[in-house]
Amino acid sequence: QVQLVESGGGLVQAGGSLRLSCAASGSLFRINVMGWYRQAPGNQRDLVATMTNSGNTNYADSVKGRFTISRDNANAKNTVYLQMNNLKPEDTAVYYCDLKMFGNDYWGQGTQVTVSS
Repeated sequence: QVQLVESGGGLVQAGGSLRLSCAASGSLFRINVMGWYRQAPGNQRDLVATMTNSGNTNYADSVKGRFTISRDNANAKNTVYLQMNNLKPEDTAVYYCDLKMFGNDYWGQGTQVTVSS
């Protein structure tokens, strides 16, 4: 079993910052990718940012230059963070942590991020 526990969401004014955390635990072997996706009401779940074990990152165009993904190297790379700066109302969504391992996707429960204008 794999568990992903997210934290750090909340309400912030436009231009503000939040930092999301996701800690993975359980039967973890050869994690390939960890990352973040988001889903706004009525929309599909979209990629925000991902990071491979080798440190390669991928960002959605809409967040480039504002969001930064990182992983905790001291913790066997089992924690992933998303630093979100200069937040905009359109960033409002439920943010989900994702872990890819052996071709499977594991998801966290989601954390709400609300940006007021």
